[in-house]
Amino acid sequence: MAKIKVTKVKSAINRTKNQKRTLEALGLKKIGQTVEHEDTPNILGMVTKVKHLVSVETA
Repeated sequence: MAKIKVTKVKSAINRTKNQKRTLEALGLKKIGQTVEHEDTPNILGMVTKVKHLVSVETA
């Protein structure tokens, strides 16, 4: 499977609890932090929910 790099670019302050939990599930805690994930439908769905807080690149 392909891999994607997800980077947190905005704060989760004043966001819904679901969005905060999604960021935690992706492994993102600090702004500027980058994690690599497999390009699965589950991960892509989570990235879609917080697309305004993260940037995504193919690895």
